[in-house]
Amino acid sequence: MKQFWKWTALVLALLPLTGCSLTAELSAQNDPRIFGATYMTRNNPYFDVLHNAIESVVESNGDILIVRDPCQDQQKQNEQILEMIDEGISVLFLNPADWIEVKPALEACREAGVVVINVDTVVQDTEYVVSVVETDNYQAGVFCAREMMTQITEGDILVLGNPVQMSIVNRIQGFVDTIGDNPNFRVQYVETSAGEFEISADVVNEIIAQEGGQFDFEVILGGNDPSALGALAALQQNRLEDEGVLIYGIDGSPDFKAMLELGYVSGTSTQSPGTIGRVAAETAYAYLDGQTVEPYISIEPHLITEDNLEYYEINEWE
Repeated sequence: MKQFWKWTALVLALLPLTGCSLTAELSAQNDPRIFGATYMTRNNPYFDVLHNAIESVVESNGDILIVRDPCQDQQKQNEQILEMIDEGISVLFLNPADWIEVKPALEACREAGVVVINVDTVVQDTEYVVSVVETDNYQAGVFCAREMMTQITEGDILVLGNPVQMSIVNRIQGFVDTIGDNPNFRVQYVETSAGEFEISADVVNEIIAQEGGQFDFEVILGGNDPSALGALAALQQNRLEDEGVLIYGIDGSPDFKAMLELGYVSGTSTQSPGTIGRVAAETAYAYLDGQTVEPYISIEPHLITEDNLEYYEINEWE
């Protein structure tokens, strides 16, 4: 009996210590993880939809998502990524402002053990990222070129591009490759639109001014919908919107579809930022759970024109 009470006393004495250890372990297991997200700009509703989709998955798992906006400045984005690393992020959802100059931030993430999921537009140094999730941007450009060639047999084409965004570069490449060596189609590049409405409008306004109030292009290809809509705004400002210029964008945004319904633009290859965001977040959690994930995930685009617009919701993304 004495031996029994001796061991009982010992167990009771150890219980508080065991309880504290177990409580601490459970607490550590239940602490929310911190995820980071950064997009080249938030001056585009596309990225709001993309972010909301990522955030929905993260918060449903009881974790926290912090976000930064570099406003198209890669140096600022690199600095903000370092700040998020210091805040303890375990995963970064990255949409780079510049696909090359983002490398120092990628190196910092690797050194800190931060998992990088590259979304919407690919980085040059993909060995630093776990997975890339984006639209098939090349195919999106192909769709626009094919549609254009059903409408006209020749024409001069103004392309509003952005050389530091590989998504836009690949769209333009798909467009140009589809035209091929056909001498009836003549492409000119303007690489200063930055994928933004205001800058594209300024570019087209400047071209019109240089041509004495005329616009001698039959086609405009915007690297994204904001670029195409900026070009449309410039034509409207100069009362040239009824000149029969074909205008193509890539996004499938509500704003573009509204203009398509009114007959001011010609077509857009869709993106689904909600799908990209959801798949990116699910891929991150699968990787954290020890699963093998695809290094490259491509989301198929579709072409929206006046002919099939009725099958799409005007006020929604695809």
